[in-house]
Amino acid sequence: MKRSFKTADYEATLDVQVRLGDCLPPDHLARFVVDTIAHLDLTAIYTRYGPRGGQPYAPEILLGLLFYGYATGVFSSRKIERATYETIPFRFIAGNLHPDHDTLASFRTTFLPELKDLFVQILLLAQVAGALQLGRISLDGSKIHADASKSQAVSYKRLREQEAQLRAEVETLFALSEQADQTPPPDGLVVEHEIALRQERLARLAEAKAVLEARAAERDAHEAAEYAAKVQEREERARRKGRKPGGRPPKPPTPGPRDKDQYNFTDPESRIMKHSTDEGFEQSYNVQVAVDQASLLIVGLSLSNHPTDQHEIPPTVASIAPELGQAEALALDAGYFSAANIAWCEAQGLEPYIAPGRAAHQEALAARLAPLPEPPALDASPKVRMAYKLKTVLGAAIYRARKYTVEPVIGIIKEAMGFRQFSLRGEQAAAGEWCLVCLAFNLRRFHTLLQA
Repeated sequence: MKRSFKTADYEATLDVQVRLGDCLPPDHLARFVVDTIAHLDLTAIYTRYGPRGGQPYAPEILLGLLFYGYATGVFSSRKIERATYETIPFRFIAGNLHPDHDTLASFRTTFLPELKDLFVQILLLAQVAGALQLGRISLDGSKIHADASKSQAVSYKRLREQEAQLRAEVETLFALSEQADQTPPPDGLVVEHEIALRQERLARLAEAKAVLEARAAERDAHEAAEYAAKVQEREERARRKGRKPGGRPPKPPTPGPRDKDQYNFTDPESRIMKHSTDEGFEQSYNVQVAVDQASLLIVGLSLSNHPTDQHEIPPTVASIAPELGQAEALALDAGYFSAANIAWCEAQGLEPYIAPGRAAHQEALAARLAPLPEPPALDASPKVRMAYKLKTVLGAAIYRARKYTVEPVIGIIKEAMGFRQFSLRGEQAAAGEWCLVCLAFNLRRFHTLLQA
């Protein structure tokens, strides 16, 4: 018996009329994005439109396309434009219109500053809906690739070599120009043009050199503070034990730029940073998020070009809007530990729980079963006091929550949403795009919380 199969008539299928409402269930993320934007106050955006010119697309449409695009891993304005033709959720959000990629890209860069207010408005909507009540928060960071080419980077050592070479070439060209009457230059060589070209490159190298020297001065101040803290801790340990502590004393830092310091001509404000994975060193920005431990919503964010996390607590915590309330506790990993950071958190009325050092991947059973030691003396170092705090029942619970709150959030942004590289260049523009990414994540998470 011959088997029969269901077949498709593609010519007839092309004439089928599809109702978008049948393709998008009531709880679809696209519908949620449109409904949420309808509750936002967009006055700050509307007031920036002038009375003259052609009829523009409503900001609600462009915001919806960007929010849904970033929430679902479509970051390119060209891909978003194409999706308004090919993808049902994008076609619904666009209202069957098709904004071109130039319009989307221009809107995104123009209204980056207004995204901060929209970010807060969405969190306030989550509070009204009962999905967010600020309490304990976790803070962590990650490295995101900048829109910069590694081939356009130069080290401080190579920069000085190029500078010396170009200056020698300029001197040679000047000498050639002076001898032009007796010895004409080779055919096709315009001396004035070659001199101008090298002087322009020298100016760019001088700018790069000044930036690297300024960064070195910033690093020197940070390393000097770290060195002083280590010396003080060693002296306290010696005083407490009554004898000279073992081990080598801390080595004072060497000031000034280093040969391997890098400057990138594509995005000069980005920096070479070490990634925690096997990606090695890449041109990147350091992004930070503060996540509410109960709801997993991002309540604060920041971006910098600092390779380490030591200075990222104040700007990230300060980005949390006062309208959301006062956080109670803050959990962070060892990369943020310093006496200055502990003092800053306490001054803000925020109880810090910061790992004083790297913990073993698998804690020994004997250590887990050991009773809680006696509280440290009042004059104990911040490191000793913090180590004791994290061994208490409350401290261990708050710090442990960091692993299943902020770390999954960063993982979702990188893996589920697929955001691994900025589309915009410059620290300010990248910070605005990072706000857009976090806003899109919050829409996804808010949608999930309401469904639950």
